[in-house]
Amino acid sequence: QIELVESGGELVHAGESLRLSCVASGTFDVINAMSWYRQVSGKQRELVARFTSDNLIQYSDSVKGRFTISRDNMKKAVYLQMNNLKPEDTAAYYCNADFTVNGITGSEFYDIWGQGTQVTVSS
Repeated sequence: QIELVESGGELVHAGESLRLSCVASGTFDVINAMSWYRQVSGKQRELVARFTSDNLIQYSDSVKGRFTISRDNMKKAVYLQMNNLKPEDTAAYYCNADFTVNGITGSEFYDIWGQGTQVTVSS
């Protein structure tokens, strides 16, 4: 079984910083695309930042210049550095990744989500 586990979310004040981590475990060949999403209760989940399958980086307009996504392939991890946090960043943050398993790429069975980590920014 492949799993993604997020960590790092907590209560902070506006203007402070956090770094979220997402670590993969299990059996797979390669981690392809890796993404961070966030969701507020009652609203749709939205993309925050991601590495595409070609390792290009994309950001939501609302976080450009403040958030930085990075990855460590040896640690099988993706990170989200969040600077100058704002109350509107408050949400549950989820890690998503696509895996190649036994030479198979693009299967929906290997598109995995973590359980989420809560980020709360007070004013």
